[in-house]
Amino acid sequence: MNPNAGDAPPPQQQDPPGGTGGLDPQPRDEMRGWVGRDLLAGKAALVTGGDSGIGRAVCVAFAKEGADVALAYLSEDGDAEHTASLVREQGRRCLTLRGDLGEAGHCADVVDRTVRELGRLDVVVNNIATQKPYDGLGEITDEQWLRTFDVNVHSFFRVTRAALPHLGNGSAVINTGSVNGLRGNKSLLDYAATKGAVQSLTYSLAQSLIGRGIRVNCVAPGPVWTPLIPATMPEGKVEGFGEQAPIGRAADPDELAPSYVFFAAERLSSYYTGEVLAPTGGETMPG
Repeated sequence: MNPNAGDAPPPQQQDPPGGTGGLDPQPRDEMRGWVGRDLLAGKAALVTGGDSGIGRAVCVAFAKEGADVALAYLSEDGDAEHTASLVREQGRRCLTLRGDLGEAGHCADVVDRTVRELGRLDVVVNNIATQKPYDGLGEITDEQWLRTFDVNVHSFFRVTRAALPHLGNGSAVINTGSVNGLRGNKSLLDYAATKGAVQSLTYSLAQSLIGRGIRVNCVAPGPVWTPLIPATMPEGKVEGFGEQAPIGRAADPDELAPSYVFFAAERLSSYYTGEVLAPTGGETMPG
């Protein structure tokens, strides 16, 4: 139940957006024990925020299932190239797409390049996110509020809209939500609001696209040990991160990626659309 017992993170910080190499402890994010079954054979996937954390594990898992992968990332070239090498180890093609998806034009660009270079697009994983803790509402500027929505919500809408002409019957869109979107978070007001919006966007897109055979689902994790944590939280909150979960620890990205494989593979989830799967380590929400 608790493979990482004793590995709670010590105090640490990184400059945003953070990198995997500086994490202590190192996360499990390379899907080393995953054995693929060709669930995505012949498919192509676009994963935003695919350079590290959950995105890395998803890229590798998809490759092990037979998919070519395009990964979009902000600026962490070392992480992106390492993830690409893990995908290519599986004999799959990997395209790395650097740039800011908070900018509207880049959202269309990553889709265009994916289709042009991989030849098709079957699965879209909207996974990028930014966050910054605040002590109260008065500290959040208009600029920060809008930036959080540009990255965490508007990119999901824009990437999906750009991908839509290329998606067909059996395609899948998978959005990354958060436990904070399910129950709120007083120190992450803007982030929690965006994640609530992502989950509502998932429900609405699922209804809108069901007639085209495109499934839209959401994975809403609890605490996950990724570079985002020490890059956006003070040392005191990083220390022991995840110990508040009923399971007693944060998840590793490898533990989340199977949820994305489930939603991406029509063989596994053909009857699932408009669902929010919440791997939260035992936390339950009312309602």
